[in-house]
Amino acid sequence: MVGEGLKALASKIGVCLTFSVKNSHTTDLSRENLGVEQDEALAVNFAFKLYKLADESVTTENPRDDLVRRVKGMSPTVTTVVEQDMNANTAPLTARVRETCEYYGALLESLEATVSRENPDRARVEEALGRKMGNSVACEGRDRVERCEVLGKWRARMSMAGFQPVPMGQPVAESLRVKLNSGTRGNPGFTVNDQSGGICFGWMGRTLTVASAWR
Repeated sequence: MVGEGLKALASKIGVCLTFSVKNSHTTDLSRENLGVEQDEALAVNFAFKLYKLADESVTTENPRDDLVRRVKGMSPTVTTVVEQDMNANTAPLTARVRETCEYYGALLESLEATVSRENPDRARVEEALGRKMGNSVACEGRDRVERCEVLGKWRARMSMAGFQPVPMGQPVAESLRVKLNSGTRGNPGFTVNDQSGGICFGWMGRTLTVASAWR
């Protein structure tokens, strides 16, 4: 499904695309194992993936930072990070409960404003969000896989691995605003802002997701 979607998009914009799936452990990551040709540009997209990896607060192996360093070692032309903007990793329990309630409260409000209660997909989404909330506040150690961090923390991790930020700029934010406001019902309350070189997507002023680019 992903491959077909990418091929359709590539054909639409006139890009020649070959799609293949690689199944390997992160410790085996290399340009050679990925089949990257010598003069070929490599782009890495961390979209809602890093937050599930344990960090130094869970194990000295720190697979979160280890993966980032391994990717940097492959010298990608660009690396993008897209994550929930939520301080729920190393925060104490009381702060984590408050942050979880505020974050998912805003997310559920946006769902209420945009998806009909009769829509069968809505119940499945709400159920999935409920599991994520429960894991964020009720589990500890390796049992807690919901370990979201805010943009500042991701910036620190990427910088320590040797990455330099690539500002995405106001034009990107503006193009997203145009798309949000172009629907027949208008924009019910979503926000898009350029902050510290990253693009912040939120609801009623509360940032929910942040995208940043690195090289």
